[in-house]
Amino acid sequence: MAAAKIKKGDSVVVLSGKDKGQTGTVQKVMPKEGKVVVQGVNIAARHRKPSQENPQGGIDRFEAPMHLCKVAVADPKDGKPTRVRFEERDGKKVRVAVKSGDIIDG
Repeated sequence: MAAAKIKKGDSVVVLSGKDKGQTGTVQKVMPKEGKVVVQGVNIAARHRKPSQENPQGGIDRFEAPMHLCKVAVADPKDGKPTRVRFEERDGKKVRVAVKSGDIIDG
């Protein structure tokens, strides 16, 4: 399995779609589907009929998964989108922001 360029807990910027420009934290990554769930972004509404568990019914709002290509890691320096590359520093493989050269994770 290849190393993940986007991981849970990363700060990301949405590159396209209705939420373009928004930033959020990655809550879940689904590598097999190539999707990611970002907090507060890509909100979907599901209309629910009243049921035994939920007698009120109503509208459920939740973060829907979005494709990985629609998000980019936010640069640690300025928060703008950047690509990620892997480098070996002090004998450890680390993720590095291409734009600034900063290490993304410790």
